[in-house]
Amino acid sequence: MKEKPVFNKRIFWDVDFNKLDYDNRAGFIIERVFDRGDVDDIRQCRRYYGDEKITEKLLNAKFLMEHRTYLASVVIDRPVEDFRCYKLRQLNPGLYPY
Repeated sequence: MKEKPVFNKRIFWDVDFNKLDYDNRAGFIIERVFDRGDVDDIRQCRRYYGDEKITEKLLNAKFLMEHRTYLASVVIDRPVEDFRCYKLRQLNPGLYPY
């Protein structure tokens, strides 16, 4: 059995950190780590889940902050145009980002 990753608790400020189910909630955890985590958190995530699972979850994520989508694109070596969240953002432009 793999050793559980050690994430900064601030990433999961809105849930009970001690009750996180790392296997059943992998999509939620991967998205949250890439959206709010730092470099060490992302490394821990990659070590635990592996690049294949991370790639699958990130490409299908409904939302990642725009600058984090670009970071994820570099980490998994896929163009931002492949990300579901990027496509959704293009279909639903909001106010002009000043």
